[in-house]
Amino acid sequence: MTLAPSAVQAEALVLRYRRIRSRSMALCASLTPEDMMVQSMPDASPAKWHLAHTTWFFERFVLERDSAYRSPHPDWNYLFNSYYQAVGPMHARPRRGLLSRPGIAQVRDYREKVDEAVCERLSRGVDATTADIIGLGLEHEQQHQELLLTDIKHAFFCNPLLPAYTAPHASSAVASSVRMEFIAGREGIIETGHSGDDFAFDNELPRHRALLQPHALANRLVTNAEFAEFIRDGGYHEPSLWLSEGWDTVCREQWQRPFYWQEDLSSEFTLAGVRPIDPDAPVSHVSYFEADAFARWAGARLPTEAEWESAASGLPVQGNLLDAMSFHPQAATAGEGMLQMFGDVWEWTASPYVSYPGFRPLAGALGEYNGKFMCGQWVLRGGSCVTPREHVRATYRNFFPPHARWQFMGIRLGQDR
Repeated sequence: MTLAPSAVQAEALVLRYRRIRSRSMALCASLTPEDMMVQSMPDASPAKWHLAHTTWFFERFVLERDSAYRSPHPDWNYLFNSYYQAVGPMHARPRRGLLSRPGIAQVRDYREKVDEAVCERLSRGVDATTADIIGLGLEHEQQHQELLLTDIKHAFFCNPLLPAYTAPHASSAVASSVRMEFIAGREGIIETGHSGDDFAFDNELPRHRALLQPHALANRLVTNAEFAEFIRDGGYHEPSLWLSEGWDTVCREQWQRPFYWQEDLSSEFTLAGVRPIDPDAPVSHVSYFEADAFARWAGARLPTEAEWESAASGLPVQGNLLDAMSFHPQAATAGEGMLQMFGDVWEWTASPYVSYPGFRPLAGALGEYNGKFMCGQWVLRGGSCVTPREHVRATYRNFFPPHARWQFMGIRLGQDR
């Protein structure tokens, strides 16, 4: 039986709540009001919408559990609902950039009012279910912190001036690139999926058995230099390397290089503006189709998610994550064993995004959070340079459609043994 949080636990939750919510605002500190309402494509959302939607989540799923609560903006329920059909209708996702009203000042005021109400609710004591929903809401907020940064990167890329979000990060020099080696993974029956009492999304559950065949995973991520060799060898012009749908996409979209690479193949657009490509840094912003084609060209394959999780289990969650404030993938430093397992880029796996055996979504509208997207998408693991460190773990399952490129997505190779 889950118990309601103690006074000490409630106080710690308040501090965590304020810290995470403050980071969202800090990430927007350099943005103008005009920046914050741009929606550069249907898959992206304006920064202002991210700030309002994450606030709506706490209002709708936490504060409205109290029948006495009255929203200061009940009509905003329609504007800032994302995809929760059980809650009610919502503004069309591709049209979020048309919401010039409410203004950013009103959204900030909305955040402050909801924050005070949530913290006041915690100070009075909440039941275990409400505390769990607040925890889910904070994880949801951290997801949107990452989306906020990737969406503003795409918006700035669409601006002919190619503006910078941040100053260039002074990365530490690497004397030479780490040699790629393949490290044998565990084989046989293993347990995979989340265990323990700490937070996990419902799609990480339940823990279950999986069979691993003899295999090995690369000790580091594929680099820009290695991917450039794929391009020079005609990788984007050889249909035998591509899945049928991938080849159709390459031809239709006229892909010639990773997203954000410039035509000269020596520079790329980053959150710090156009910068020279670091040949030893992980290649980023490639689709599942590109990752799969590169792996085939390299005589390898992509790891399964069970293979990846097995390799990551027990490793500390450390690396080039949002907390490092580099906002860009960095070259691997010297080290032994599996490198870059967390941070830098999300790693495409060969596994479709489907439920685990015995999966049960959360009850009610929150059950729409993950389960209904288990169709036509592929699993990524490990987090990126804009993922909050405390948000990611070895069992975390990210997912995107195979053509997606605007997230920090990269490649780790696997092979059969």
